Amino acid sequence: MPAGVFSSPEKRNVVLCLLLVVATLALYNPVNRHPFVNYDDDRYVTENPHVHNGLTWDTFTWALTATEQGNWHPLTWMSHALDWQLFHQNPTGHHFTSLLIHSTNAVLLFLFLIYATGRVGSSFFVAAIFALHPINVESVAWIAERKNVLSTFFFLAALLAYCWYAKRPDWRRYPAFAALFVLGLMSKPMVITLPFVLLLLDYWPLGRMQGSPANGEVPQLSLSRLLFEKLPLLVLSAASAVVTMKAQQAGGAVRSTAQFSLAVRLENAVVAYATYLWKMIWPSHLAPLYPHPGDSLAVWQIVISALVLLAVTAAVVRFRSRRYLLTGWLWFLGTLIPVIGLVQVGDQAMADRYAYIPLIGIVVMIAWAAAELADSLQIGFGARAIAAACVLLALSFATHRQLGYWSSSYDLWEHALAVTDKNFIAQDNLGGALLLLGKADEAYPHFQTAADINPKDPMSHANLGAYLQEHGRLPEAIEQHNRAISLTSDAGLLASTYANLGTAYRKLGEDEKARESYDQALRLNPNQSNAYLGLGQLLEKQNRVDEAITNYSRAVELRPTDTGFLLLGHALESTGRRSEALAAYESALQLSPDMPEAQHAVDALSGRR
Repeated sequence: MPAGVFSSPEKRNVVLCLLLVVATLALYNPVNRHPFVNYDDDRYVTENPHVHNGLTWDTFTWALTATEQGNWHPLTWMSHALDWQLFHQNPTGHHFTSLLIHSTNAVLLFLFLIYATGRVGSSFFVAAIFALHPINVESVAWIAERKNVLSTFFFLAALLAYCWYAKRPDWRRYPAFAALFVLGLMSKPMVITLPFVLLLLDYWPLGRMQGSPANGEVPQLSLSRLLFEKLPLLVLSAASAVVTMKAQQAGGAVRSTAQFSLAVRLENAVVAYATYLWKMIWPSHLAPLYPHPGDSLAVWQIVISALVLLAVTAAVVRFRSRRYLLTGWLWFLGTLIPVIGLVQVGDQAMADRYAYIPLIGIVVMIAWAAAELADSLQIGFGARAIAAACVLLALSFATHRQLGYWSSSYDLWEHALAVTDKNFIAQDNLGGALLLLGKADEAYPHFQTAADINPKDPMSHANLGAYLQEHGRLPEAIEQHNRAISLTSDAGLLASTYANLGTAYRKLGEDEKARESYDQALRLNPNQSNAYLGLGQLLEKQNRVDEAITNYSRAVELRPTDTGFLLLGHALESTGRRSEALAAYESALQLSPDMPEAQHAVDALSGRR
């Protein structure tokens, strides 16, 4: 590389930023060929009618008020809507957006650290680890987890803006990082810990806290003044926490203390903290979901995990003169608190995506300690670069392998079952992946296994009901549907289950019960397309053909299907609206060119015209 490239810090930083981006894009390039997966990608993108509207005023107003999926994150919804407007159902564009944000996050992390500390090598190493570590694959490769990379973008940008503010505190600079914080909260509420992180930065490396080593560029303040300065941010955090809790309770995501006692949640939190540390150092057996162990954790697991955490804490206290250790350790512990399971949300014990921000603190501890050791041993730049390169190459290999598991829903959940135990959610989703491959008979045992592992799992009962219904075992299907309904408060799952229940009743000739079920589905989700389809069939049976046409039209508007267009065509044809019927039949053929009933209808109508 020509010597002139590093002739100034600005040029050097530009080159290092480009290197981070190129390395990240190259390593993650395979993800651009991956499809959507059957893990919330449907609810967030592929079957979300609000997202399909693109960035319209209606989408904007909906996003600002929506608490779907148990969160209030309007910017995330707008991001998905923009992607759909640009790329529609092509997953490549959606993946590339997430990848681009992740690579930008690595650059922001590097710029923040170098601006705050002045240490180029250590800052670059931390950013490179962040960019290439396999534990972050989930956040990048999972389209529905856009909220994680997007909120982190605003989180890191806020840290950089705060450093700019800290070097010359002025009320005119304060809104810069405060506004970025608000945007982060509007992307994912996990960033509510930002005020705490800013206080850590005041301690190290900024040295704003009285008693810290003096930094000539940064004026020092008392702890009370620094806390008062963060008060507006703390108010925003509190408001976000309240909104999030209400959204998650409404969505049925928050588990009651009757299911997981405080003692069980504390034990899991201790083990989870230690497991995150281990997976950062040895990133193997990574999975999209780790099932909650309940009260099955062995005493030795809890004791060893607690001893690890206590040992690291003791070392941090013992070497407290090295302030980066305390900042990094508290960063890790503190930023994980919202998702460590003290308030249990969902069925997971932990999640790789939760480590996206917290493990930055641990990598800072390692990078600065390694640099200090290398300085004391007078190790040259070449040896340091070789050691760092070996670490990064090893992580890149692991990341490349982990990316391969996200190449299809089947591969993802087959791997999850291989590396986790009693994972009923993975069983459910592997069964769902097999359904998408047209292998319903292979899917059924996975649904049954999920129900055996966790008899209170509503999804497995809903899946069993759908399978039994498809195979004409309607009374058994109704029993499973009702079981699923009794076990969940998730509006989306309830709506789809009620729609399936309505179809089962309709096929049995119990029209009144069918109508009640369809109506309930639409009360829960006004965009439940198969409920409109079923209602249309009921209405057409009652010779209310115009109302049936309205329902069929709404169904195919929400979710175009060959069956929907075929039913719409029949209803239109029966009222003499032949040109419209022909268009509906042709739409059915576009979706299923080998659909004989639609082809015969097109031939007949074309011959009469």
